[in-house]
Amino acid sequence: MGCLWFGVNESAFRSMNKESKSTIAFKLASEADRGFLLALRKASMDEHLIAAGIVLNDQQHIQRVDEFFSDSHLILINNQRIGLLKLGMFSDHIHIRQFQILPGYHGLGIGSLILEMIKRKAIEKQVSITLNVLLNNPAKQLYLRHDFIVSSVNELEYSMRWQRPVSYTHLRAHETVLDL
Repeated sequence: MGCLWFGVNESAFRSMNKESKSTIAFKLASEADRGFLLALRKASMDEHLIAAGIVLNDQQHIQRVDEFFSDSHLILINNQRIGLLKLGMFSDHIHIRQFQILPGYHGLGIGSLILEMIKRKAIEKQVSITLNVLLNNPAKQLYLRHDFIVSSVNELEYSMRWQRPVSYTHLRAHETVLDL
């Protein structure tokens, strides 16, 4: 297991609650994960795509799964696949290509932890972060809470950007509490 981009061998975060330890880790996706990635995409995106007037069949979803597949990292909690993070690295920014978490794991702070990690990497590399989110996707609220701003909008989606403030000191430490 591990993620070359994040520079970790095992886990990116070790998070604790009162009853147990939970580890959030990243693993490069393989061909064997395509079925999971299809199910994840449908579970996390279909509702928002349909609200945008877009109905995709499995083949169209698979095309999106396969796009930039080499950048695909599974999000794991205690070695169980719960999501996908697909990042594009550029000289002046990090682009969040896809960020999906199974609906049963929404609202637990996992998305916030991962965004904080990406923000730390952006600070280290002195770059901004960009992403696109469908107009009706409630994930927009998560990004707004993390200081992303809407840089443009079209009939389908918002383009959002996070720029490191001159003084950015409120990023969380490596240890964080999760209510799982």
